Amino acid sequence: MTTTIRIPTQLRTLTQGVGELEVEATTVGEALKSLEPIYPGFDERLFDEEGKLRRFVNVFLADEDVRFLQGLDTVLEAGQTISIVPAVAGGAR
Repeated sequence: MTTTIRIPTQLRTLTQGVGELEVEATTVGEALKSLEPIYPGFDERLFDEEGKLRRFVNVFLADEDVRFLQGLDTVLEAGQTISIVPAVAGGAR
């Protein structure tokens, strides 16, 4: 089934500036992993050595953080949107 993945500005250098991609996948993990063959370097930005999402990478399915669903095993329905949201450090000095 087709799912849209929203790519944050910080990762668009890997996608030649593309902000949204459509992929065929049945789970969130499968959708995210499908980007690496097309855009090399994507996996290392999203996943640690154990294949888990890096702590500073948040992934949402619609408005739900996948960590509070079934994580990367969260099943997708046709037409859903995945958003990759890197945590941003900052603040006033």
